[in-house]
Amino acid sequence: MPPVTNLTQRLRSRARLVYSLAALAGVVALGTVGFHLIEGWSPLDALYMTVMTVTTVGYGPPKELTPAGRNFAIVFMVVGVGTAGLLLSSAVQALVRSEILAAYGERRRQREMSKLRDHYIICGAGRVGTRIVREMRRAGVPFVAVESNALLAAELGLPDAQVLIRDATLDETLVEAGVERARGLAACLPDDADNLYVVLTARTLNPTLHIVARAVEELAEPKLVRAGANRVIAPTIIGSHRMAQALLKPAVADFMDSITAESLDLAFEQVEIAEGSSLAGRKLKDTTIRSALDIVVAAIRRQGGEMIFNPSGDTQIREGDMLIGIGRAESLAELGTLARGTRK
Repeated sequence: MPPVTNLTQRLRSRARLVYSLAALAGVVALGTVGFHLIEGWSPLDALYMTVMTVTTVGYGPPKELTPAGRNFAIVFMVVGVGTAGLLLSSAVQALVRSEILAAYGERRRQREMSKLRDHYIICGAGRVGTRIVREMRRAGVPFVAVESNALLAAELGLPDAQVLIRDATLDETLVEAGVERARGLAACLPDDADNLYVVLTARTLNPTLHIVARAVEELAEPKLVRAGANRVIAPTIIGSHRMAQALLKPAVADFMDSITAESLDLAFEQVEIAEGSSLAGRKLKDTTIRSALDIVVAAIRRQGGEMIFNPSGDTQIREGDMLIGIGRAESLAELGTLARGTRK
């Protein structure tokens, strides 16, 4: 069950305010209908009598009351006035509480977000954004989700310090999310124009940021790349390609599914060879990557961008290389430790 955040509490307080105001409107409607039917007054006179009773002004009825009208007025005074007072008190309490929680949550969020470094920003909490958030939580990396819809943001079940209910296309929103200090950004809003604005803004604020953008329409892909996206993902194209692969090459599709399945502890991982790593300067066959860690190195990307697919055992590992391997999670974590040079 997701944690109850200040955002959820504020939504509940505002919902209570709406319910209280709706109940108060129901009390006024009850009195208006009652005086109209019993006394035969016009709706305006009946409403005047009802509001005067609820507010306890005491100006007196617009017309002389009949015995039946007096009886209804007595009951309505006892029930209506007490109910209206209780509802108004509850509404004010909910409003004040909502504002206090909002102010407290805002200060806390700003304080926590100012501490973030090398984090990721997910713009949009729709179907795509929600799955990205799920993957980020599973990976245990720091991230911030930006969503303008408060209900969608609340459904993420994240702490307030990880959620911004803002328009992601605005400069000040990305600045508040710490885009200058971020490592990566995912623009997964449901509109290509909005994603284009996010990419342009993020690239301007952080020239070294790694940006992945979602393209709803295929024609938007080159525009997003020109705007500064490092990679553009079109779910429709990828989905149709996966379906074709599953139809034409079911064995390949099964293999890919086995790697991406959450139930298996098998994954792709990229590991950068840092300065001082024990792997730097050695041939692939002279390391324990395959023999001890049981990791398959599918490719090596050199610093200049050269990609070596299925490297042979004689391929030399250099500082700055990016090793792309397939293996178990614990083995990949061990490889990351060796690549960083923190273990000999």
